[in-house]
Amino acid sequence: MNVGVIGTGHVGLPTAATLAHIGHDVSATDADREKIELLRGGAMPFFEPGLEELVRSGLDSGLLRFTPDPPEALRDARVAFLCVGTPPRSSGEANLIAIEQSADLVGRHAAGPTVVVEKSTVPAGTAARVTEILGRHRTDGALSVVCNPEFLREGSAVEDSLRPDRILVGSDSEEALAVMRELYAPLVGEGTEWIETDLHTAELAKHASNAFLALKVSFANALARIAEAAGADVEAITDVMGADPRIGGAHLSAGLGYGGSCFPKDLLAFERLAGRLGYDFPLLREVARINEEALQAAFRKVEQALWNLEGKRVALLGLAFKPGTDDVRYSPALGLADRLLAAGAVVVGYDPEAGANAKAEIPGLEVVDDPYAALSGADAAVVCTEWDEITGLDLAQVREVMARPVVVDGRNVFDPVAMAGHGFTYLPTGRPPVRP
Repeated sequence: MNVGVIGTGHVGLPTAATLAHIGHDVSATDADREKIELLRGGAMPFFEPGLEELVRSGLDSGLLRFTPDPPEALRDARVAFLCVGTPPRSSGEANLIAIEQSADLVGRHAAGPTVVVEKSTVPAGTAARVTEILGRHRTDGALSVVCNPEFLREGSAVEDSLRPDRILVGSDSEEALAVMRELYAPLVGEGTEWIETDLHTAELAKHASNAFLALKVSFANALARIAEAAGADVEAITDVMGADPRIGGAHLSAGLGYGGSCFPKDLLAFERLAGRLGYDFPLLREVARINEEALQAAFRKVEQALWNLEGKRVALLGLAFKPGTDDVRYSPALGLADRLLAAGAVVVGYDPEAGANAKAEIPGLEVVDDPYAALSGADAAVVCTEWDEITGLDLAQVREVMARPVVVDGRNVFDPVAMAGHGFTYLPTGRPPVRP
């Protein structure tokens, strides 16, 4: 099947590469011509484990092509995916200008019957707008709209694309649904759950899923504040909770809070959507507030340990919002860096993949390419991202190079007994502190 993909970011690129991998003829385009040239050479515009190999395989097979020319990507497409960004406006609502422009491209350049797929996260009601735009160009009913939300996790996007836990497709057209069943038949044949709904339900389901996952993160972080006050261990508490199959342990880890391109903007967009539909959803605002509170709690631990922050050297271990990606959008580490720099601290960061992106976002942040270099002479260290390169640090060497053995563990990656044995002042999240 001929497939066109508009947008080659964290959603569009894995989508295009996966569809080529399962046998479809895929042409992907992007407004960023430099990115397209990079991809044509098999190089990656961002880090995602396994993606480079998947893309190169598609290029070698001839089933995956990249073009800066939208008509070339869309002309023969039976299915056209809209995989463009929906960043937040100042109001918090999703900015859908790229969706509008992409729909207009499909309307102008798709030659035959085409199923237009909302892959980007969009608020309920977007499909009606897309249908309206398509209708300005074609009145023969040959262009139909479906919502097929992505459920990709950065750092696991390739695995999530090749072996998704579910595929959700919403449409009011049986013909369009039949095309999507054919498109995804290789994945469904391997056991992936197939879910069909109407358009509005599919659009709303993605926002609801992300909001609920963010809720679990914030619940664990609120629980961490209580556990610290009570002298309890939040890790043990969430283990007990997660053992209940009605709750589950996923996303129930206390720490610095969530970040990335999805949860912060989608939560806000969902709350704004609910208000526009006439329902006040204060729970969503509280989830966001608790997320901010988690970051402030880590800052306070550094401040209390060092007293005055002016001139103190603080090492941030991990700068990406999660391991397995170089994405620093809404990264808790960068939020913490901003606070520390504003308080007069000297902040040095290490990340195996995201250093350059972090430096571009915060020029005042010193970035080094070795964790021990970041820790050298530090008055305190904060674990911000649970990379293997950080969880596997030699604690004896860490103790030796630091000026003061103060570690704030924002991800609870270290064993308190081991930290005590090496003489650290160890301040984990939601767990009793360890002091020499």
